Amino acid sequence: MVIHVLHLGLVPYATALKLQRTLMELRKAGRIENTLLLLEHPPVITLGRNAEVENVLASPEFLAQKGVELFEIDRGGDVTFHGPGQLVAYPIFDLRSFDPKVGAVEFVRRLEEVLIRTCGDCGIGTQRIKGMTGVWTYALRNKSEAKIAAIGVHISRGVTTHGFALNVSTDLDFFSLIVPCGLTGKPVTSIEKELQKAVPLEEVATCASRNFGRVFQSQMLWLESLDDLIAQAAATIPKPEAAPAANQDTPARPPKELRKLHGDSGELA
Repeated sequence: MVIHVLHLGLVPYATALKLQRTLMELRKAGRIENTLLLLEHPPVITLGRNAEVENVLASPEFLAQKGVELFEIDRGGDVTFHGPGQLVAYPIFDLRSFDPKVGAVEFVRRLEEVLIRTCGDCGIGTQRIKGMTGVWTYALRNKSEAKIAAIGVHISRGVTTHGFALNVSTDLDFFSLIVPCGLTGKPVTSIEKELQKAVPLEEVATCASRNFGRVFQSQMLWLESLDDLIAQAAATIPKPEAAPAANQDTPARPPKELRKLHGDSGELA
């Protein structure tokens, strides 16, 4: 089993959302392999399917003043924040492609395991907490557990989108704008805060990819850019000897969101 990995850097949330949807459809059609997107977002608050609007504590006007976007999306979970210094992982996986196939609950448990191993590799002990989703530090030196990573996924016909957000060097003050994951009084933390030193996000991304390979028992194949993934998708387009009928859907180019991200449009937007 091979998982393709792309590290995209800082990507606007709306662009990443369109990209996930495009890749999900390509994965359903079998035109790409299981794919892992690793990236960061500019400041954004997202509300999952179970979110309570009251858990966004700041007004729309204040959020706009601070340059924080707001999106209602189809992942599970409540309210969360994404921003620079946070490693976001979006696995576009067909859960039926694994042997044995992976169920929804098992998939979330595996994401937690990836996070626990990644934090451990950084020198931070983390844990699951019964009845909650995500990964938490241990209560030490009279400090309570703190959430270091959030998880929220969506599964359509066995193919996953969304994923997890791991605080590496995130500005934690942004979390004061929300009730993170709807959990009142629960602190959040980051790798940088726990270690009291900076850790390059690229190193954490590499570590996370390695742990995806271990947990999902797959070979992780890093792609240089979206060009490589686009080439794979384009190669699966049928090439009939005769011209297709007018109502036959045989796209000649990859989806526009992919073309924009890989540079054909000249902008990342």
